[in-house]
Amino acid sequence: MGKASSAMDPNTPPRPWLAAYPPSVPAEIAVERLGTLVDLIDTSAQRFADRPAVTCFGASLTFAALRREGEAMAAWLQGQGVAKGDRVALMMPNVPAFPIALVGVLLAGATVVNVNPLYTPRELTHQLRDAGARVLVVLENFGRTVAEALPDLPGLKRVVVAGAGDGLGLKGSLITAAARHLKKAVPPFELPAARCTRFTAALAAGRKATFRPVGIGPDDLAFLQYTGGTTGVSKGAMLTHRNVAANVEQSRVWFGMRDDEGPGRVMVTALPLYHIFALTCCFFFMMRLGACCLLVPNPRDIGGFVALLRKNRFTNLSGVNTLFNALLNHPDIGKVDWSRLEYAIAGGMAMQGPVAKRWKSVTGKPVIEGYGLSETSPVVSINPPSLHDWSGTIGYPVSSTEVCIRDAAGTTLPIGQPGELCVRGPQVMAGYWGQPDETARAMTPDGFFRTGDIAVIEPDGQVRIVDRMKDMILVSGFNVYPNEVEDVLAAHPGVLEVAVVGEPSGETGESVVAHVVRRDPDLTADALRAYAREGLTAYKVPRRIVFRDSLPKTNVGKVLRRALRDGEAVG
Repeated sequence: MGKASSAMDPNTPPRPWLAAYPPSVPAEIAVERLGTLVDLIDTSAQRFADRPAVTCFGASLTFAALRREGEAMAAWLQGQGVAKGDRVALMMPNVPAFPIALVGVLLAGATVVNVNPLYTPRELTHQLRDAGARVLVVLENFGRTVAEALPDLPGLKRVVVAGAGDGLGLKGSLITAAARHLKKAVPPFELPAARCTRFTAALAAGRKATFRPVGIGPDDLAFLQYTGGTTGVSKGAMLTHRNVAANVEQSRVWFGMRDDEGPGRVMVTALPLYHIFALTCCFFFMMRLGACCLLVPNPRDIGGFVALLRKNRFTNLSGVNTLFNALLNHPDIGKVDWSRLEYAIAGGMAMQGPVAKRWKSVTGKPVIEGYGLSETSPVVSINPPSLHDWSGTIGYPVSSTEVCIRDAAGTTLPIGQPGELCVRGPQVMAGYWGQPDETARAMTPDGFFRTGDIAVIEPDGQVRIVDRMKDMILVSGFNVYPNEVEDVLAAHPGVLEVAVVGEPSGETGESVVAHVVRRDPDLTADALRAYAREGLTAYKVPRRIVFRDSLPKTNVGKVLRRALRDGEAVG
């Protein structure tokens, strides 16, 4: 799994996208020459020592300082008995302690288990038990959750509690308003002293200890990236050092970047680093280039986010559709200086046409949409950086990546016919942690990962996502794809946000339901249905429209259609 096939492999499907590649983009990357993520960290610390690697709360850590503090964390972990292959969990938003801990865990030869800080005690317990985590590093704002879960986690030997500004040495008047706000929001909690250490104390102890370098290879496990995948069962995608390093290299050659493209380049990193998109496409990609990640601890605070954009000079920005939409609807978005923006990258969920068009009109630059999954480290395909206008596709598969469309029986379908998108390449995971049956279900006999997404390959090789297989609605035998209906409804000037799901119907099997957040409070269901009929055939028009104050979303901003289907969302 995760190996690029040779050009002579009889199972290799045609790759029409290669003809559309810019001259600078190779069909294959040199996978055998890839090092580990530790090699990447060490090389960047040497080559770009004095450049800022991360900036947060108005202060920066250079590449050399990040490597140095990461080594201190690694030495401390080793002193706690953490050995190669052990799992260490990180439960933090984008605060400085996250990249320091991340580097420390990798230097120690351990495996990073990324945890959503908004998890409930039950969800946290499940993930840490499944991963067998020995140590957890958590931002103090989420200490109460850990305290409630800890009695059910006997295998968790140590909890490291970090503060918002830890790692930057910010004290007193140097602590920004944003950091102070986070510190004021810490709920009371108690953790047993015998199992708890402050992050600053761990670093201090690690600086006095001796770090013992660990022999790490490309096939060693770097991350357990938990995901619901195609079945909804939470499981850890096993990502090796080679998987992530390959995806960084695939991204680098796609964007035509030299090894040293970093001076002055700043990536606004609003998506959380515990999410695979930001982890690879922001943190490690920028590290490879010697560029800086501007960390946004709380992107849900749109006012604070816009203020941050106004104060900082940046060149790149990554996000999801809902984040772009929220930014565009803030009254101060026109005050942001977009003159240095090279491109904005979208992923994680389908980009809606009306949002993409507004983004171009406000910023002057199109959204470069891509596609990926936790199981693919994540990038599978992406639009070219030379794009002038949003394309509505997810672009072309990146170097060393094969994609094909298959039906339920596993037969490869011809160009232009919709079916399940399947992927093979060096970025594809090694499997699901401790779940060989789930791994077997997700992989085809010839080594392709089954994404669970319905897609079409265009004649020129571009890939167009139709929808998630599980989200498709069957109305009187006709397929209705929520993305299409949402795109039409989102274009109505009275609609702020929309999500479409199916519900059981005695007449048609399923019927279409639209959950809508209004921009215009006077918008009626009848008016919106009449608008939909102009762009949709009758069976695709929502039978029912539900107006809500908000839509349920993940911490990354992806709309939770499942919660709407199950009636979990209120508003």
